Amino acid sequence: MTAAPPLSFCRDCLTRQSAARPRCSVCGSPRVLSHPELSDLAIAHIDCDAFYASVEKRDRPELSDLPVIIGGGHRGVVSTACYIARIRGVRSAMPMFKALQLCPDAVVLKPDMAKYASVGKAVRAMMNETTPLVEPLSIDEAFMDLSGTQALHRQPVAMTLAALAARIERELGITVSVGLSHNKFLAKVASDLQKPRGFSVIGREETLRFLANKPISLIWGVGTAMNGTLQRDGLTTIGQLQTMEETELMKRYGEMGRRLWRLSRGIDERSVNPRGEAKSISAETTFNSDLARAEDLVPVLRHLSETVAKRLKETDLSATTIVLKLKTADFRLRTRNRKLAAPTRLADRIFAAGRALLEREIDGTRFRLIGIGCSDFSPARLADPADLVDQGAGKRAQAEAALDTLRAKFGTGSIETGITFGHAGRGGTRHPARDAEPARIGTTRQAPEVKPIRD
Repeated sequence: MTAAPPLSFCRDCLTRQSAARPRCSVCGSPRVLSHPELSDLAIAHIDCDAFYASVEKRDRPELSDLPVIIGGGHRGVVSTACYIARIRGVRSAMPMFKALQLCPDAVVLKPDMAKYASVGKAVRAMMNETTPLVEPLSIDEAFMDLSGTQALHRQPVAMTLAALAARIERELGITVSVGLSHNKFLAKVASDLQKPRGFSVIGREETLRFLANKPISLIWGVGTAMNGTLQRDGLTTIGQLQTMEETELMKRYGEMGRRLWRLSRGIDERSVNPRGEAKSISAETTFNSDLARAEDLVPVLRHLSETVAKRLKETDLSATTIVLKLKTADFRLRTRNRKLAAPTRLADRIFAAGRALLEREIDGTRFRLIGIGCSDFSPARLADPADLVDQGAGKRAQAEAALDTLRAKFGTGSIETGITFGHAGRGGTRHPARDAEPARIGTTRQAPEVKPIRD
């Protein structure tokens, strides 16, 4: 019996092709997708292309042919950049002054997180209509497991994904890139291969060959420090890892060695988890001018602590570990953490722990950024048990609950605590909690291997 030819179809008109060809036989589009395993794969990663910038260009067509950077002013960092700016070398998390040196004619816009969240929710809704197995990674990307959906959609998984990408572009005015493979690690890698408007496939048979010449930094969890260690040991490509025994890698690098061995061979048995439980929640602010004094930094810390507490309450979580983040004027990063005796979701306790950590760092060093975050989550019902030592804790918790009620009714900015309200810096005119770049609020998901989001 003759085997059926591999699936081949046009990503624009979704017409099946009788054979792999450079252009669609119906509409003439060059976006014809063909792969020997295209009908056998069901794990996908969908990533919005230059998400923030794409939303802004959609709403302001006059920017369509211009380089656009989304970020927080001259002293902030790049949140994202359109592909025109990326050609000039601009990258996410790059200091804004450096980005403007590379692309001086860029249009710089401050982030509009409410708008981006709205578009992100619309994309997520379309994903959930396609399959119930959607695992969010951030506002603009998610894994999807489409196993068993062929009967529902009456077409192969790959065609369903192409139809979803086309619908997002048609109805929301932004584009996405799709990665399709046999596990999450490779699907995430595939979605980055042909941005923007990409659709890349990595099959089982080609996995080892595909990975062999790739840099080890492609593997989740291999950051700058780990990559430096591996390079000093003479390891630079994934192919080198493929020749080594698991025991040898574990002897050298511990549990990371096991991950290196497995992912270098494309082994990733994690399932797509639709719950997508948060792993950490944080908020941070970049100052318009460097700050060194406690009286300037503490009000900002209080403001950010309230933001984090609000996110905890919204997600019905409490946290046990509090993390302080500081970035010095010369871009050196400091992180400090404190483990609490019991989980909390109160701004008062988050701030108290963060302030204690901050006070140890006040030594004349000037800081350009401060952030506060939390991790090690528990259900909200376990939060803030009665404190027999701190008799005033209960009253402060009640006061915070009253403030939450007022803010819910009249708006977040309707009421402030004494430590943030009316605070003035030198000369009595500056309010560091407000006279700073817009706070960035982040939530990382329960997938420790995932690197910081790059769109």
